Amino acid sequence: MQNRYTGDIGDFSKLGLLRALGSAGFSIGLNWYLTPDETHNGDGRHVDYLRQAEYRECDPGLWLALKTIVDGGNRQVRYMENDDILQATFFSDCLDFRETKKAMRIERRSKWFAMSLNAMAGKDIVCVDPDNGLIVPSAKGRPKENKYVLPEELASYYSRGSTVIYYQHKARRKDPFYKDQLEKLLRKEDFPGASGLTLKFEKASQRYYMFLIQPKHKEAVGKAVKDMLSTAWGNHFRLL
Repeated sequence: MQNRYTGDIGDFSKLGLLRALGSAGFSIGLNWYLTPDETHNGDGRHVDYLRQAEYRECDPGLWLALKTIVDGGNRQVRYMENDDILQATFFSDCLDFRETKKAMRIERRSKWFAMSLNAMAGKDIVCVDPDNGLIVPSAKGRPKENKYVLPEELASYYSRGSTVIYYQHKARRKDPFYKDQLEKLLRKEDFPGASGLTLKFEKASQRYYMFLIQPKHKEAVGKAVKDMLSTAWGNHFRLL
């Protein structure tokens, strides 16, 4: 996540999903995986949904709140951290790898993650929102590793009893590639008893929400997602 993305279609889909889960009775934690704003591209411009009724009908309250933020030029995640948008515990410390060597990046990430782990303690569901999604081999140990979530970080949240949802950007790969990433995680001993679920947000900018579900949450999470898809959200999300 970068501040310049605040209020775009990605936030609408993510926050809409988490609001649905919160309404089902789950306590929510959201780690934005915030990184410094980049300037090399025009990402963050996916806000046309704020002029389209088909999105407003999904969640009018959320739609209007994000429209107010975008129209007011307040594109920083702190403006989304309130109960009117999402009743949750937020972690928005920035993971900044600029002008740092590898050893410093490792140390900085370790301290940053320890703080996030403490912040998310006791939450039924922890959602993590990295720019790109699950780490790929080409990014390991590199300066842009902060744009990804690491498997061991997901495992740490899970080990504390939380169901974990991670954001996954859709690049040039097809759906099976991302589902296979999730299946590989589920086969690891780090996620005992976990079941998986993949939600794809298909319109505008495509993205996935990948679930690592605690056994104790499986039935209730499945019902909450099914109920959400029975509303106008079902025109935009698809269960894979």
